[in-house]
Amino acid sequence: MTTSPGSESAALPAELSPRQEQILGAVVERFIASGTPVGSRHIAGTYGIDFASSTVRYELARLEELGYLSHPHTSAGRVPTDRGYRYYVDRLVPRGGGALVPSGALASAVDLGEMRTEVEGALQRLADAISELTSLLGVVTAPVTRIATIRHVEVLQLQPQLVTVVVITSTGSVSKRIIAFERPVDSGLVEWAKAVFNERLTGIGVGARMLDARLSDPSLTIREHEFLDALTPALSEMAEETSDHLFVGGRARFVADARQDVAAIGALMEQLEERYTLLALLRRAMSRNEVYLHIGSELAEPGLHGLSMVAANYGVARGNLGTISLFGPTRMDYRLAMSTVREAAAVFSRYLEGVYE
Repeated sequence: MTTSPGSESAALPAELSPRQEQILGAVVERFIASGTPVGSRHIAGTYGIDFASSTVRYELARLEELGYLSHPHTSAGRVPTDRGYRYYVDRLVPRGGGALVPSGALASAVDLGEMRTEVEGALQRLADAISELTSLLGVVTAPVTRIATIRHVEVLQLQPQLVTVVVITSTGSVSKRIIAFERPVDSGLVEWAKAVFNERLTGIGVGARMLDARLSDPSLTIREHEFLDALTPALSEMAEETSDHLFVGGRARFVADARQDVAAIGALMEQLEERYTLLALLRRAMSRNEVYLHIGSELAEPGLHGLSMVAANYGVARGNLGTISLFGPTRMDYRLAMSTVREAAAVFSRYLEGVYE
């Protein structure tokens, strides 16, 4: 069953009858498609419902009493509550059933050819692609650095006084830093530093404390010590630079969508700017290996209660590294959203396995 940390599924009463489930499913899907309250006349005779109108009205009233539907204003129709959406997702949406995402639609977003180490570009394209497919806000987190190790270091001389350090980690993340010196740098010293970094630091954790110990060598000259000291921050500070990156796709479309809750949009945009709360939300479930959701009031931030989040983690054999998620109104197409993040996570995980090779 697909659930989310803190979801209300554990608080649901006994399963609904097959008839109630069929009617609830019809209301949710009709409301997702139309955005208008759903009455008995909208679903009787459709969605395979062949019960008498009086029976449908009775069950709608009963579902409202149980908290799965609400009755807005004076309208004769009902709309799903957060509990109704949760029951629909957990009990009525087929698990792993027919692919809703076109074949190859996401694979192309991370096909970088010879530039397979440029993971950040792939993450942004993936965020854009999942947003385009679903018309929701795509949010993808960069790989966490807590399990990343240094895979390769390039030290290149751009100009006589400018040296760039490029660090590639085991998760495929790439960090580049340019260091300016007061005087021209000996090209031989640049090649020497590259050899030292790759010989002594390959396999060391990003930002690890043993970095200094690995580079400490009393046999080095003062000039060599000073040069390494100038370049080392490019490696030791990499964790701080990459660990809080979010890649967002479809922001303009999401904000402009008239269906959205304006207050909830503002709150989400603030979270995207501050990053920390949103990162904590997404990384809290980093160990999960299934699609997970937060629906409406299940989102801890009160300002986001008009929205839902659907997410899946990506990673490699060593563990999950990041999260691919979609944010949108509670009236979202959950089947498409779940299928999209599931496929995107699988595609990007396969891509990262290639980066590891």
